[in-house]
Amino acid sequence: MDLGLRGRFALVAASSAGLGYACASALARDGAVVVLNGRDEAALQQAAQRLRDETGADVRTVAGDVADPAVQQDLVDAVPQVDILVNNNGGPPFRDFREVDRDALLAGVTANMAAPVELVQRVIDGMIERRFGRIVSITSFSVKMPIAGLDLSSGARAGLTGFLAGVARDVASANVTINFMMPGYFATDRLRSLHAREAAERGVPVETVAAEGAGRVPAGRFGDPDEFGAACAFLCSQHAGYITGQSLLIDGGAYPGIL
Repeated sequence: MDLGLRGRFALVAASSAGLGYACASALARDGAVVVLNGRDEAALQQAAQRLRDETGADVRTVAGDVADPAVQQDLVDAVPQVDILVNNNGGPPFRDFREVDRDALLAGVTANMAAPVELVQRVIDGMIERRFGRIVSITSFSVKMPIAGLDLSSGARAGLTGFLAGVARDVASANVTINFMMPGYFATDRLRSLHAREAAERGVPVETVAAEGAGRVPAGRFGDPDEFGAACAFLCSQHAGYITGQSLLIDGGAYPGIL
């Protein structure tokens, strides 16, 4: 299927690794010019070169924290126009809600709600004028199924979803879509680090923790980041113009409800 992405310009935040990189990779493979972003300059350049080698695509980079307005502007300035925006950012650390002081609360809301909204504000008018735009925000399955200890992450990402859901309806007639992707457990470095921490706390092999986790997923495994990237690319494609304001749950069946 031709996704109609060849020659499109895509910004993918927090994309030097993990699910952000998977989305960037899928977009690049379908012909988009992709801007990668990450805080670690060395890791970012390695990721960009790997993506160039794998896809032959035009891959550009902007280092820095996407919550920084100057970095946001550098991202927008890296391409002639922005046709696709994939919002992504790391979540606040796991902690009891009693430990979330005001500074931590504001930092979490800035990273996982305010920064994505600000990026949308920077690019959406151009999308409307050109009558094509695709915005995808990576949130979390904890928006639908909150997890104790991830309260700040869940709350900020739910706030982002609610904020942009109304915007999505306002711009839909201009062929600009805004959707959300809620990942469950995917085989990323972040998940592996969580397993390692739990294994150390319990005094068991990390393989035991990983097997237990995979066993709780009806699919019997963790997600492959490439699966996530492919779904992201479809939502950014010419075929997804009638899908907007939706949250796509990709969790191998872990969420037990029907809505």
